[in-house]
Amino acid sequence: MAQRTFSIVKPDAVRKGYTGAILAEIEKAGFQIAAIKKLSISREQAKGFYYIHKDRPFFAGLCDFMSSGPLVLMVLEKDNAIADLRKLMGATNPANAEEGTIRKKFAGSIQENAVHGSDAEETAAFEIGYWFAGFELL
Repeated sequence: MAQRTFSIVKPDAVRKGYTGAILAEIEKAGFQIAAIKKLSISREQAKGFYYIHKDRPFFAGLCDFMSSGPLVLMVLEKDNAIADLRKLMGATNPANAEEGTIRKKFAGSIQENAVHGSDAEETAAFEIGYWFAGFELL
């Protein structure tokens, strides 16, 4: 069975009109979209989602940013989905991202870096469950 991962097109990329192009990159890389929705989230929802970073200095700014506009939330499937999506996204800092990656093409800074992707199976399970009810998944 294919592995599942979670991804977000972040507010900066949605605002700039990059959602369609990012989705095209994801599908071109062989990912199947098992669930997708566009939401505006509250600061409280962002705090719950990023709770593992609550003691980090960037936490407040991250929560403000993620609640600043609509997001596109996705559950993606593919063999080796987690590692493959992280490679496709590129380095967190777009200045260090490889050519051809989503962040190299669409991100503006470390914070406004266009996309999020789960970093491990446990993280993916939490993130998928946080945003999607079981009946929403194909």
